[in-house]
Amino acid sequence: MVDAAEMTRTPRRTSPPTWLVLALTCAGQFLVVLDVSVVNVALPSMRSGLGLSEQGLQWVVNAYAIAFAGFMLLGGRAGDLYGRKRMFLVGLGLFTLASLAGGLAQAEWQLLLARAVQGLGAAVLAPSTLTILTASVPEGAARARAIGTWTAVGAGGGAAGGLVGGLLVEALSWRWVLLINVPVGAVVLCAAAWFLTEGRAGDGRRLDLPGAVLVTAGLGTLAYGISQTEAQGWTARATLLPLLAGAALIGLFLAVEARTASPLMPLGLLRRRSVSSSNVAMFLSGSAMFCMWFFMTLYAQNVLGYTPLEAGLALVPSSLAVVLGSKLAPRLMRPVGPRNVAVLGTLIAVAGFAWQSAMTPDAAYATAILFPGILMMLGAGLAATPLASLATSGAAPQEAGLVSGLVNTSRTMGGSLGLAVLSTLAAARSAESTTPQALTEGYALAFRVGAGVLAAGVALMWLWLPREAKPEEP
Repeated sequence: MVDAAEMTRTPRRTSPPTWLVLALTCAGQFLVVLDVSVVNVALPSMRSGLGLSEQGLQWVVNAYAIAFAGFMLLGGRAGDLYGRKRMFLVGLGLFTLASLAGGLAQAEWQLLLARAVQGLGAAVLAPSTLTILTASVPEGAARARAIGTWTAVGAGGGAAGGLVGGLLVEALSWRWVLLINVPVGAVVLCAAAWFLTEGRAGDGRRLDLPGAVLVTAGLGTLAYGISQTEAQGWTARATLLPLLAGAALIGLFLAVEARTASPLMPLGLLRRRSVSSSNVAMFLSGSAMFCMWFFMTLYAQNVLGYTPLEAGLALVPSSLAVVLGSKLAPRLMRPVGPRNVAVLGTLIAVAGFAWQSAMTPDAAYATAILFPGILMMLGAGLAATPLASLATSGAAPQEAGLVSGLVNTSRTMGGSLGLAVLSTLAAARSAESTTPQALTEGYALAFRVGAGVLAAGVALMWLWLPREAKPEEP
């Protein structure tokens, strides 16, 4: 006989429609990526508003980036063990509250602390967005389209940073670069809490605390060392010590993981061809692609004389191109194969980087920014979707969050390292001169080296990536 209480119990909420899951996860990813770039335009206003030192100005960006990179794998694994929805909500809640604190900051330390907590929230949130999405959509064409949309929105967040930041600073104040996250984050948080269903694949295992501490400290220390290169150079003690310490911590992490019964990152994952090859390719692509927005914005403002808002508007076609590439990629993956689409996209990006490296101090908008920017970002959109699909294909349910965290870590660390290296090369070429000609030569060198890195990526993808996104035995 059925118990009366059982009959009156509220029925279990059904899974939300795929479009709603896609909208919520993409909104979370957009906020995370937007905050990597949106503060760049606001830095001069922050400096005058809070009296920031030169070092403090640098740490407005670095505090977020280091926490983001350092906690990413931990955030992904926590989603596997404690619930993807729960970690989505925790990450977004931290991110939103930290945005409020940063927007209301009255002192330098308050702003920097808020940015670090933002990065921590982003590191928990970002892997959950991809994991929830891939868990909600079965492998195949539908998942490829969903990942394409997720990729496009994430890339669009990075591209929109300059435009959004310019609009907010000119219309309101620098504080709204952070405060704008609060209402958006609150809406997404409420919708996710109500509509998303919990999903976790944990089997009662505890979090590998030694591994979590080592990888977080290692990645964070590496990111700190990378952030020091622009101001200190590659041979300074302030750069070399954290780089060596970070590498040693990562090596110790791998040694611990090989001997732990329930490791944070099973090393068998790295022996899976789809995971290892896609993440190396993502690292190389990120090291060049992430720098495109940075150097294009500097070129537009410092050489061509654009205002921050004009520079943001000038890059809108590039933003649309990355969305177009991300939406085209799933349509091409089925008949052509993900490896070939990744190679094609990267080749298109190489052409754009090579064209951009021919920039001059007095070039016209069409040839200096518009067409090379479209090629670079069209290629980036085409390449990112198949790489993410290959990296997550065949992942066991209990590994999905970790694999998603690894994808985001590879891209973020690649971007951080690439920006540090290319910024150093550009500064060395311009020899600290601020004339338009000297700056142009430095930026052009950065794009030439970026083209070379991507060309190496093409060879790696062709030789190493699997032809199809299908499950593999670890």
